[in-house]
Amino acid sequence: MQNNRRSPTLDGPVVVGTDATPDAHRAVRWAAAEADSRGQPLTIVHATRTESGHPHLSRKGIRQAKDHAVDVLAEAEALAGETAPGVTVATASCPHETAACLLGQAGQEGTVVVGTRGHGFLGLLVGSDALRVAARAKVPTVVVPPCERDRPAGVVMVAARDDRDREAVRLAADLALRRGALLRVVSVWIFLENVGSMATMFDDPSELAATESAEVARLVARLREERPGLDVAHNVVRAASSAAVLVAATAEADAVVIGSRRRSLPVGAPLGHVTHAVLHHAHCPVLLTPQSDHEPPEQT
Repeated sequence: MQNNRRSPTLDGPVVVGTDATPDAHRAVRWAAAEADSRGQPLTIVHATRTESGHPHLSRKGIRQAKDHAVDVLAEAEALAGETAPGVTVATASCPHETAACLLGQAGQEGTVVVGTRGHGFLGLLVGSDALRVAARAKVPTVVVPPCERDRPAGVVMVAARDDRDREAVRLAADLALRRGALLRVVSVWIFLENVGSMATMFDDPSELAATESAEVARLVARLREERPGLDVAHNVVRAASSAAVLVAATAEADAVVIGSRRRSLPVGAPLGHVTHAVLHHAHCPVLLTPQSDHEPPEQT
């Protein structure tokens, strides 16, 4: 069956949330630099939540929230201007909850950027707004961590296991090309996951690893043909934990791209445990591209 879902891109406008915390300021700076590299406008959003089911808010409280939003947005706009003077910046105060505000502004073409933690706005605990944005977004979403790198590592990393990660690999390639960086494709193979199903204890682990990574190797080969100027490295890692490998590798990257597979069932966490672990512990910004667990492979 043909898949008519729009493929995400990193060519559109950038939308960033702010609540005046240090983490939000880091997100604003990252978003401004990213918008500048794209030649696209930046929209800075502050969610007041005054129309998000808070009956205890008085008229005075609502007015104070709106006044506070003006100050928060002015501060963020000045910061964006210092970071990327050539970027066109717009600001928006939104009365709804954070995820709805940011995703509404992003539409179908934008990229959403959030910081790691905030005043109940950009935190990364379960149920937080940042996770809600990541879980609901149909556009690329970037979570900027609290640590900042002194100088660029010159590496964009992408996690890839099979053909379902093709869009994540493509976006990572575009990001690496624009930054003049090396693209490092990391495939983590966990042998014990396959014992008793596709593998037995007597199978050759190295042969199984090669088979497991064959699809990703084809993606990498296709990238080299389509983007001859791209410097690509493909690393296949045998490990006990995918999350541990990916988190450790982010210490040597400027950004990591992950295909955020969504669960098709309405129960349980909407994002997988590896995505959660990387979001919580990554040393660099994490770019999530939306993906469903049941998404079929591309037909050629």
